[in-house]
Amino acid sequence: MNFEHILWLFLCFSLLGWVMETTLAAIRTRRYVDRSVLFGPWCIIYGISGTLITVGLAELRSGIVFLFLGSAVLVTVVEWLAGHLLENVSHTRWWDYSNRRFNLDGYICLSASVLWGLLGTVMVKWGNPLLTWLYDLIPAPARQIVLWTLIALVAVDGLASILTLAGVVHKLPALESTSRRLDAVSARMGGWILSRTERRIQKAYPEASFVHKKREKATVFAAGCSFSKLFLLFFIGAFLGDIVETIFCRVTGGVWMSRSSVVWGPFSLVWGLALALATLLLYRYKDKPASFLFVAGTVLGGAYEYLCSVFTELVFGTVFWDYSKIPFNLGGRINLLYCFFWGFAAVAWFRLVYPHFSRWIEAIPITPGRILTAVLVVFMVANVSVSALAMGRYSQRAEGVPATASWQVWMDEHYPDETMKRIYPNAIRTE
Repeated sequence: MNFEHILWLFLCFSLLGWVMETTLAAIRTRRYVDRSVLFGPWCIIYGISGTLITVGLAELRSGIVFLFLGSAVLVTVVEWLAGHLLENVSHTRWWDYSNRRFNLDGYICLSASVLWGLLGTVMVKWGNPLLTWLYDLIPAPARQIVLWTLIALVAVDGLASILTLAGVVHKLPALESTSRRLDAVSARMGGWILSRTERRIQKAYPEASFVHKKREKATVFAAGCSFSKLFLLFFIGAFLGDIVETIFCRVTGGVWMSRSSVVWGPFSLVWGLALALATLLLYRYKDKPASFLFVAGTVLGGAYEYLCSVFTELVFGTVFWDYSKIPFNLGGRINLLYCFFWGFAAVAWFRLVYPHFSRWIEAIPITPGRILTAVLVVFMVANVSVSALAMGRYSQRAEGVPATASWQVWMDEHYPDETMKRIYPNAIRTE
């Protein structure tokens, strides 16, 4: 399956999701209800979920049980994130499972998760091969034109919806003053698209208010669950995670081994992202019982580690960890014991560590805190970019690709195979 197939499946999932949602709404209300949030007939949440399942769980096709569980977990997480994101942006609940048993916040519930597991299993085993076969039947020039035209339409549609939810539509009179710098025709087209999108959203979801809260002046640096706090937690978590893993390897294996994800400094991105994402996703539940945090950490941590393993293998052709020798593993990417570790880590984080880190970060003065955050963001973006190029060139050298471009020559000089093996000692090349 190539990149064009993935884009095609994304469009198909979005369209099929819209058809299903619209049909179910018509059955419940006995009248036609357009369930499309965007201008066109597609539900992006279904497209994103289906693509994640297709890419992330393709190797589980032979195992119905794990494919079902993986599909249920991934789509449930996407649905939960999308629900809270839309609520934060539009201050409106777009769906509600509060009247169903075993629900969480009204955005996810057990019965819906079972449905997502069944749909994901059916699509991966039978739907995806059928849809890609139909796509390959279209002549090559025609199918590429159709594919990229639809992708462009979805992109424009999505941008219009984002601007609508962000309140740009309500500021169109003010934006008219900038028309001197814009083409008059483009301005009219943009206003038409934005206004039509808002009407479509209000038609599909009449309860959507589009009332936007005023931003209050900050009195404390990185209060609540802000970006600055999340990034600083990511930075701290990446550093501490690398140190902990290095010491763990020394104690258990008797060797000092680099556990860094980047070429500059001791930073484990997996740990940093895990800490930031756990804080973002579970912040509102930090006061819930420890049992809830343990289960949530186990499930989310296992799904996160699995997707990280798939992503790094697909992008870099490299496996950075392998649990095949540990009992109860899934494809060597995750294992039950380490999933439990994620659960214990979630409990320890919110019960013991996070309150102190949060208080220390918020104690930083506002202006120095913003400067520090900006500097660290620039450093980490550059660090990750250079590391990605170094890893890409490392893979090219393994395949015998000569250095012709200037960046390839620079990478060969500064990050040869010996350096890369020292930084990534456990990296295993895959086909």
